[in-house]
Amino acid sequence: MNISVIIPVYNAEAFLEQAVNSALIFEEVKEILLIEDCSSDNSLRICHNLIKRDSRIKLYQHPDKLNHGAGASRNLGIEKATSEFIAFLDSDDYYLPNRFDAEKSIFKDPNIDGVFGGLGVEYLSEKGKSEFEEKFKNTTLTTVKYHAEGKEIFRGLLNLTSEFFGTFFHLNTLTIKKSAIHKSCLKFNTELRVHQDSDFITKLSYYCYLKSGIIDRAIAIRGVHDNNRITKIKMYSTEYNSKQLLLWRSLYIWSKNIHLNADEKKYLLLQYKAFELSTQKGLQKYINLASVVVKYPQILKTRYRFTYTKR
Repeated sequence: MNISVIIPVYNAEAFLEQAVNSALIFEEVKEILLIEDCSSDNSLRICHNLIKRDSRIKLYQHPDKLNHGAGASRNLGIEKATSEFIAFLDSDDYYLPNRFDAEKSIFKDPNIDGVFGGLGVEYLSEKGKSEFEEKFKNTTLTTVKYHAEGKEIFRGLLNLTSEFFGTFFHLNTLTIKKSAIHKSCLKFNTELRVHQDSDFITKLSYYCYLKSGIIDRAIAIRGVHDNNRITKIKMYSTEYNSKQLLLWRSLYIWSKNIHLNADEKKYLLLQYKAFELSTQKGLQKYINLASVVVKYPQILKTRYRFTYTKR
């Protein structure tokens, strides 16, 4: 195997070296692409120091040297990657020594496009731990509930399998053939500053033949600290509902131009409508809700609380 690891870098001076070192230990990793995204701390200087240490480490910035977000940075990484396989790593996270163990056997099957596994947690501050536990409760392993492959993964991510598959798997644990990404013409949605990874994974599971790898234990670690963006957004807050609306709108618009089963199309429509309602206010919100319920009564069974917003 030969793997390109893509690391978007933004204000990661405290964590970047550990992330890079965790990828360097693998002989399969032929290059590490640091995509520096106009950091305001010392991240760029650290990037320059790192590329002097190992020829596998390469540094790129956006042509205008401005900040474009993680999605655009990953797109640039995919464009620059030269290896057969691509893996992703957030700059404040790191790989474990078993990161690519499953890939070595699973990719012997030429029909497999991608493999994913479980993501663990390391608490780097008490404040970060408190915020993470408040939002994600006792979720110390981000994973799926059972082994699956192919279309069952796509349907599982939409909660349409007979048993609960799991909410999602993390991008840090995905290894994907570069050719599969190009064949699907898939890119990260740069309009999503949050949840662009969930958007990408959902679409990828439709276009590509994915298979679960090591899902009962971690193959990478999420570093939880004071500045994790995802934990700052409180569940069902105005900001949370607005970010979710952007995600489900992206998936809904995408779904209109591809072939999906009726229940898959309906699920994406209902999630989009639910969060669209969640961002509305006053009497007009309930008038619109009544209209939607008449047409789509199943919206009352969506797992999101669209009928109110926490301030």
